[in-house]
Amino acid sequence: MLASLPSPSSSGLGIGPFEVHAYGLMYAIGVALAILITRRRWSAVGGNPDLVYDVALWAFPAGLIGGRIYFDLTSFSEMPHTWYGPIAVWDGGLGIWGGVAAGAAVGIWRLRRAGVSVAPFMDAVAPALLVAQAIGRIGNYFNQDLFGGPSSLPWAIQIAPANRPVGYSNYATFHPTFLYELIWDLALAAFLVWLGHHRRIRPPGLFALYVTGYSAFRIFEESIRVDPAHHILGLRLNLYVAAVLTILGAAWFVAIQRGPDEAAGGREAEARPRSLSRPPP
Repeated sequence: MLASLPSPSSSGLGIGPFEVHAYGLMYAIGVALAILITRRRWSAVGGNPDLVYDVALWAFPAGLIGGRIYFDLTSFSEMPHTWYGPIAVWDGGLGIWGGVAAGAAVGIWRLRRAGVSVAPFMDAVAPALLVAQAIGRIGNYFNQDLFGGPSSLPWAIQIAPANRPVGYSNYATFHPTFLYELIWDLALAAFLVWLGHHRRIRPPGLFALYVTGYSAFRIFEESIRVDPAHHILGLRLNLYVAAVLTILGAAWFVAIQRGPDEAAGGREAEARPRSLSRPPP
């Protein structure tokens, strides 16, 4: 092995007598950045930026609960074997699709209570979610999880013997799929921002592309991961979920672009923010 990426010696950061779990810290930083990005994007289209705080106050805890429930249902064998195992988010284990679904449902509820059109807000938040997910993947680096099969590539990640799956104890370096996803998330976020500024995309088209693009990448990611997971017909459960969501997301995007512009149906000034796309010439 000529080169490889080292793993941290600890999953936490010591601050005086306290230990801060890097996984939770990265998610907190990711959420903070997502709020700042969404505020800027929502304000740019005429929305009230303070509304973002209200939505985040409700959607973030809902996302944590939804993400953990998804993990518990699909990876119950990986929960810590303690009474608090089902809620031990500090040990990792958040299903992104469960988190996004629960957070979106609660966020939509808050937006409708505020009388705000949901579709433009979804487009404002889509790139911000990807940035938050990218930052969150740094926590997987500290936890030494979310890695792929054995690899001798220069960017392969060193995994401690205690964290290697059964059957892989003789391998020292693996594909850093958390790093692959981090790069993809940031690239997709940048693409969505560019697309919103250079093409006429009916909302929530950018959010539909977020679902499509992220899920499509997860098909690749799930095909090379070797960490414990439930399998159906020899394939990881999340690969099936990713495939279904890729198809549904793409179909949703096409339907949005062919249908009426939902942003035009707002009930009041804030409910009719300007599109995140440029108007047609």
